[in-house]
Amino acid sequence: MTLTLRVLAPDQSVFDGTVEEVILPSTTGLLGILPGHISLVTAIDIGVLRVLEKGNWTSIALMGGFAEVENDDVTVLVNGAEVGSTIDSSKAEAELEKAKGNFNLLENEPTSPEKLKAEQNLSKARARLQASKQEN
Repeated sequence: MTLTLRVLAPDQSVFDGTVEEVILPSTTGLLGILPGHISLVTAIDIGVLRVLEKGNWTSIALMGGFAEVENDDVTVLVNGAEVGSTIDSSKAEAELEKAKGNFNLLENEPTSPEKLKAEQNLSKARARLQASKQEN
């Protein structure tokens, strides 16, 4: 048995195909989806979606959104996404270091829009680097 997976961002269809397993980065933790999974809707966190397709794992960096599972169809609607194999690891590492530096400058300040933005940028940079390194 298989699942049909669609990963859609506002500007593109990132993935559309038949897969054996999906691991979603939900806001409550990682969520594994196999054929026959119960119907659900969940919020997606900034993180890495893992897809098992024809025996190979693929990673996709997600920038938050929602996912719906129904009748072996998984639809993931996100604010942005990148397939790990298209991400340059060295650039992603540099972006992570820059994001860490920006966040560290604001770490001891009270919560502010700038601090929240820096934290979000740090999460995005981590997800991109992780996706780039998880490709087989």
